[in-house]
Amino acid sequence: MSEGLQPGQVLDALKSVVDAEFRQDIVALGMAKGVAIAEGRVAFTLELPTPAHPARVRLKEQAEAAVAALPGVTGVDITVTANVKSVTRPEHGKTPLPGVKNVIAVGAGKGGVGKTTVSVNLALALAQMGAKVGVLDGDVYGPNVPLMFGLTAELGTDGQKIAPAEKYGVQIVSMAFMASDDQALIWRGPMLHTAIRQFFTEVAWRDLDYLIIDMPPGTGDVALSLSQTVQVAGAVVITTPQVVSLADTRRAVRMYEKLSIPPLGMVENMSYYACPNCHIESDIFGHGGGEQLATEMNVPFLGRLPVYQPIRVGGDRGIPLVVAEPNSPAGRGFFHLAERVAIRAAVSAHENATKHKGKIPLIQVR
Repeated sequence: MSEGLQPGQVLDALKSVVDAEFRQDIVALGMAKGVAIAEGRVAFTLELPTPAHPARVRLKEQAEAAVAALPGVTGVDITVTANVKSVTRPEHGKTPLPGVKNVIAVGAGKGGVGKTTVSVNLALALAQMGAKVGVLDGDVYGPNVPLMFGLTAELGTDGQKIAPAEKYGVQIVSMAFMASDDQALIWRGPMLHTAIRQFFTEVAWRDLDYLIIDMPPGTGDVALSLSQTVQVAGAVVITTPQVVSLADTRRAVRMYEKLSIPPLGMVENMSYYACPNCHIESDIFGHGGGEQLATEMNVPFLGRLPVYQPIRVGGDRGIPLVVAEPNSPAGRGFFHLAERVAIRAAVSAHENATKHKGKIPLIQVR
């Protein structure tokens, strides 16, 4: 009978639910919490490592089925929450950025591959799935993030630090807020390093799960300053299928590896042209080059994004595609990308916490 059912039996049943991303069951991963039993109904919390978990629906359904199969259970109530952990590597001697759990760089080996477009829509997709997200416009030579958000605001202050601007639920900081549209930003190396440090140490980021950094193209000073200043969870590298882009992408991946910034994965942008009228896909820049390069370099392939006119239109108008057309094939592509990036960061956080268990505690960002 249900009166004899114990929380331990519920947890034993939940051990049959395996998270394929972590290759462990949800009990071992600490996702099943607060089991309560009353008059045949079982209630518990399923705490995911990210609100953007790609298997969030499946895990809930499997957990509900596993518990419902126990004798005497008349109902199952599952509350799904998320608790994003920091990716910390204590051996590197750098601590997480205050107010930020995970810093994720979005970079590319060359310009013109849609890096800023991906950064903005990735951030918005994560935010719409429930994460707390910020964007730092690290492309100090061509700071276009505010344009894509439709922002012309000036940065404020909380009395001590710079207060980020905010739109669509995303916190935003950019050099564009401090310069006119036609002002040429001419930087030497030391000036760049100082500016990047100020963006990190003098900005009051508020309880972010993910800070997306739109990096400048290439393998220059900003990436070096980033690696020297803060703990970076990883890098998302953007390429197109073209041979010239792939060659530069290879260099970008190697740069991040040398800087001890692990590549979270590679994205093939402008992978194909998606005709909005006939719905035919055309490989105008080639086919499969990004995935092949990712395989060769042993880097996760995070997916393909199309050439789709509303992406460009939305960016120009300050209404990004994830806001304007979230259910379009291209919009769904950005949400898929957000899921893959978030779960790669979560797996990395888990692996590092396990590696240092009993040695150095996992740092919690408050």
